[in-house]
Amino acid sequence: MTQHEIYMNYAFKEAEKAFEKEEIPIGCIIVFQNTTIAKAHNLVETLKDPTAHAEILAITSAAEYLQSKQLVGCSMYITLEPCAMCAGAIVLSKIENLFFGAYDIKSGACGSVLNITNNKSLNHNCNVLGGVMDEKCKEILKSFFEIRRL
Repeated sequence: MTQHEIYMNYAFKEAEKAFEKEEIPIGCIIVFQNTTIAKAHNLVETLKDPTAHAEILAITSAAEYLQSKQLVGCSMYITLEPCAMCAGAIVLSKIENLFFGAYDIKSGACGSVLNITNNKSLNHNCNVLGGVMDEKCKEILKSFFEIRRL
């Protein structure tokens, strides 16, 4: 198992927590110097907050941990390609590396629909690698929506 798969499995555990809460199952962790400093899962329904995406919650937690608005040297692992809001937050927080599982062909903003995280017009770009454990990450989303449609 690669280091990326190990970290993505931690993010996946967060996605499972979201699934159990009937939230869209997306999980996220942030790693700094080989230590997980933040973890989160979607809480949009629970908090009645459209911004309570896993990435936003993890960024807030990591910033608090580091006592800095800039997450320089950090890597984010997220089970689904970030949306435009989250990609913007990733750029603004200066996360160095982004690793995501499943591609989001309808609203992904890290290469699928938009490319915010690697836009040379912005003041920061991050290294992006998509498709880490993509089948596993797609499957939990597929299962969630199949259940919701019953």
